[in-house]
Amino acid sequence: MRNKIRDLARLLAISVGAILVHGYHPYVEDAEIYLPGVKKLLNPALYPYNQAFYASHAHLSFFPNIIAGSIRLTHIPFDWAILSWQFVCVFVLLYACWRLGNLVFRDRMASWGGTALVASLLTIPIAGTALYIMDQYLTARSMSTATVMMMVVSAVEKRYLRSGLWAVVTALVHPLMVGFGVSYCVVLVLERRDRRRNVSAATVALLFPLGLFPPATDAYRQVVQSRSYFFLLQWEWYEWLGIFAPLLIFWWYARIAKKQNFPVLVAMCRALIVYGAIFFVAGLILTIPSSMLPFAQLQPLRALHLEYILLFVFTGGLLGKFVLKKHVWRWLLVFVPLCGGMFYASRELFPDSRHLELPNANPRNVWVDAFLWVRNNTPTGAYFALNPGHMELPGEDQHGFRAIAERSMLADRVKDSGVVTMFPRLAETWMEQTNAQKNWKEFKQADLLRLKSVYGVNWVVLEKPGIPGLTCPYENARLLVCRIE
Repeated sequence: MRNKIRDLARLLAISVGAILVHGYHPYVEDAEIYLPGVKKLLNPALYPYNQAFYASHAHLSFFPNIIAGSIRLTHIPFDWAILSWQFVCVFVLLYACWRLGNLVFRDRMASWGGTALVASLLTIPIAGTALYIMDQYLTARSMSTATVMMMVVSAVEKRYLRSGLWAVVTALVHPLMVGFGVSYCVVLVLERRDRRRNVSAATVALLFPLGLFPPATDAYRQVVQSRSYFFLLQWEWYEWLGIFAPLLIFWWYARIAKKQNFPVLVAMCRALIVYGAIFFVAGLILTIPSSMLPFAQLQPLRALHLEYILLFVFTGGLLGKFVLKKHVWRWLLVFVPLCGGMFYASRELFPDSRHLELPNANPRNVWVDAFLWVRNNTPTGAYFALNPGHMELPGEDQHGFRAIAERSMLADRVKDSGVVTMFPRLAETWMEQTNAQKNWKEFKQADLLRLKSVYGVNWVVLEKPGIPGLTCPYENARLLVCRIE
């Protein structure tokens, strides 16, 4: 019992350390897509306009219901609740890595080595997929990453009913990512039973509901083709290396495992080679022929996400068992520079924000400050326009307006276009609204009045010096918040 408590305490400490290294930014990037759905459940009066650009994700997942339900149950303030959930997701992921290390290597140092390596590399880019192992903010993918790993651990333990339950949980949270976890578990089971039957795993892995995808419209083609990570032929050479290098490493690890009598590692590595090959072929089929464009949104190379997690678990495990062992100085020599490098990379990614954007902390970012003023000082039914590319502007640090300000806004070019790639029916609406905001920097009062006449927009966020003739009750060093009257 003492050992279990000690191990859990270590995992808690490593989880806290991982967040300290990689940072916490609750309202950036994809949080702009996921968190408004949670806030809408908690306050139905929010976002009366343009709901489809966040509700499309919300309707396919129980993620908003889980977060909103936990807030209603515990009465924890929203910002503290999502921080707590982020910590839980990191902890469960690392717990699964630790459990898997024990199963694969039957060695404490190996299990901690794999866990520490994953914790150190949470925000490392995964080839050309535009994914990290885990983001610096809470989304459905944060949960699915943890639950997929628990699914794999249960499959390795041959507790298939439990693995199936984890698959159900994952499907409820993230219907796309569950397919990758289930596919790997199927390949692993077949690998253990009869290697000659592995070919049938390809059929299972590719059982996507292809008939549900509508034909691609011109508007949809324009949006989806702007996403290079959807298409293998648009990947850089080093991103292609990120596809094949792990497969070669798994082959090498399988040879080592066979010599060292690690049968679980042998089976898992062989299964990963088959799994990786299946989804590479799927990537060729679904992303290269122009006729398959409607299916590119399935992003079959997201299979690399699970591959990379397992690669780091195995690499850290082998390091811990054969190199680091019980020598503290060796652990420090490996992980201090590694964590230092990841910390530096995280700061470079969000240079104009606090490394830890914790609840109740004064924002360092002028955009966040303006968005918070909007939340606290404008009517719930206010409808905003702002630079459609604002999330990519220097100093903005990818902060989402809807998620922070809790107000409706016209479609933007950055995150809303990402929604369109997954929900093609929104393509025409997105194109119409973004075209209406073209040449934003040259806008005059007449242009804003046009937006108000066509869409009902009645507030605007502008960069200084702004537009003459507007009433602007808020300003900071860079921004103005103004009424359109």
